[in-house]
Amino acid sequence: MTASADFDQSAFFRALLDPELPAPKGLEARHGLPPDRRFAVYRNNVCVGLVDALAERFPVCRRLVGDEFFRAMARRYVREFPPRTPMLFEYGDGFATFVASFEPAREVPYLADVARLEYAVGAAYHAENATPLAMDAMRALPLDRLEEATATLHPSTHVIASQYPIVSIWRRHMSDEDKTALELDRGEEALVVRPELAVVVALLPAGGSAFVDALKAGRTFEQAVTAAIGIASEFDLTTSLQALFLAEAFTAISVSG
Repeated sequence: MTASADFDQSAFFRALLDPELPAPKGLEARHGLPPDRRFAVYRNNVCVGLVDALAERFPVCRRLVGDEFFRAMARRYVREFPPRTPMLFEYGDGFATFVASFEPAREVPYLADVARLEYAVGAAYHAENATPLAMDAMRALPLDRLEEATATLHPSTHVIASQYPIVSIWRRHMSDEDKTALELDRGEEALVVRPELAVVVALLPAGGSAFVDALKAGRTFEQAVTAAIGIASEFDLTTSLQALFLAEAFTAISVSG
């Protein structure tokens, strides 16, 4: 399939993802085949490829709603939000927001937050590499001055807070564990980081995501604790630090002076 001099590239891309639009003018098919038919085949292949990419990026979401439902939802997303970059692994950054407003998915209220977690897992996998802070360096920190210290988090670090148990849901559907019913009336906060080759998904205590976000923004530990307590008065600093240390989320901790 080739293009003539009056080919409209913008119309081509609009029609490529919208089956209700006709093939753009200026297309020419080889061997005398109708260009509309060739374009329809090409359009279907592109759409299928993008839907497959979303199915691979959000496997737990697909399992939660079933393949048929997921693919129908993904096709709708592809039509409304085509890729903005040629990097296919970046596609789907707005999928969770789309899912939250997708009326047929309302019966699975935690689906959008699971999608946020799954996108964070993919983003962590493709993030820049960095060397985690060694345990010896952590032990050498002056604990009496920790409140004025600042931290550098691994570039792959993400946190997601949800009113649903998204980490438990994700873990159960990523393994062959017994799929017994979960209590959905409790929230969980997820820590996602890739210190080495594998992505780590860990639980943070209530307020932990606010604590991490504050550290990522350059706040001191004291300021980060204050931010976390503002979200959850029962914030547990010790448990949060333990989760971050075990996940190797720190690359540096600096104490001024």
